[in-house]
Amino acid sequence: QVQLVESGGGLVQAGGSLRLSCAASGRTFSSRAMGWFRQAPGKEREFVAAISWSSGSTSYADSVKGRFTISRDNARNTVYLQMNSLKPEDTAVYYCAAVVKPGPGYDYWGQGTQVTVSA
Repeated sequence: QVQLVESGGGLVQAGGSLRLSCAASGRTFSSRAMGWFRQAPGKEREFVAAISWSSGSTSYADSVKGRFTISRDNARNTVYLQMNSLKPEDTAVYYCAAVVKPGPGYDYWGQGTQVTVSA
């Protein structure tokens, strides 16, 4: 079993920054990739960013390119999401997720952390 715990959410003014963290733990944690998703009220969950655990290659949703940066610390089993130039439309619950097993889709999810951006 793998546990993912997000932290770093909060309330920030438009144009501000936040850094989210996701710490992974479990008996044996070996991730293929990790990602960040978000869900705003009344909307479906959407992809934000992902990173390959081995190569460090990254991908981003168009809506956050140039503003958000995903990174990882292999030694700490932690993935980060640096969010700059935040906009009110970035307001959502942010979830991290891990790909551990072969095949499509994410296998484990965190409980989420609220990010609120005021105008």
